Amino acid sequence: MSPADAPLGRLALVIAVAAVTIAQCPGPVGAAESGRVHAARDAPPASVSSDWAGYAVTSPGTTFTSVRATWTQPRVACGALDARAESAFWVGLGGYTGGSQILEQVGANSDCSARGEPVYRAWYELAPSAAVELSLKVTAGDVLSASVNAIDAGTTIELQLIDHSSGKRVTRLVRYAKADLSSAEWIAEAPSECAHDACTAQPLANFGSITFTKIAALGNGHGGAAGDPAWTTERIELEPGDSYSGALPGPDSFDGSPDATAGATPRGLSPSGNSFSVSWVADAATG
Repeated sequence: MSPADAPLGRLALVIAVAAVTIAQCPGPVGAAESGRVHAARDAPPASVSSDWAGYAVTSPGTTFTSVRATWTQPRVACGALDARAESAFWVGLGGYTGGSQILEQVGANSDCSARGEPVYRAWYELAPSAAVELSLKVTAGDVLSASVNAIDAGTTIELQLIDHSSGKRVTRLVRYAKADLSSAEWIAEAPSECAHDACTAQPLANFGSITFTKIAALGNGHGGAAGDPAWTTERIELEPGDSYSGALPGPDSFDGSPDATAGATPRGLSPSGNSFSVSWVADAATG
């Protein structure tokens, strides 16, 4: 492993890519990418997480083998009181249903350093293993595409992050014997610090808002967007202050930071179901 790929402390979700110019992120065949967004659908009732905001899709008996999305990396607002606040944006497979502690994901962070300065980084993570930082340089305003693909019945995971602004990409193929392919997700997250079996979500950095576009997944060979009627669509709101045991959302979740008040709210899906926005909220704590 090169120094650029050295494991980080557990963030909870991150990705990577090498250096090549490409036109678009490879994704599931037949995935819905249609059209211009006119008006958002009415947002379905949301479940609450202390670390995730966005959408997940599930379906009994369905194996999800691909997920992808495109977004513009948000510019984070940092000040002296925002030291070590973090925000992560990613796509992933697994980790949502049945108390699973296994998750395959890739994405990029917009964080505040210990001195309260903006910091941006790319990563991938195959939870419960530690996140791995990628050598791809990301900054605010970059247009990114991310994808996770399960190959050979999930024994190999392909993780890819493309920076369309710089024309560079990173791809990793990782052997992984315990993949969870029961869900697909598009998420803005308050990353967590973990010690032993206990994880605590860090204060969510003020990222303003982010729009995930060209979102798509592949389940049992069927390609669709987040609103595909073949799947159950789950909307997730991030509200700090909830306390759960375990490491991942769903039946299990991270503990919220006791000092955190900021959260995030996803809006309804576009009519085609292939885009949505998530907004940072200054005071979303449930207490």
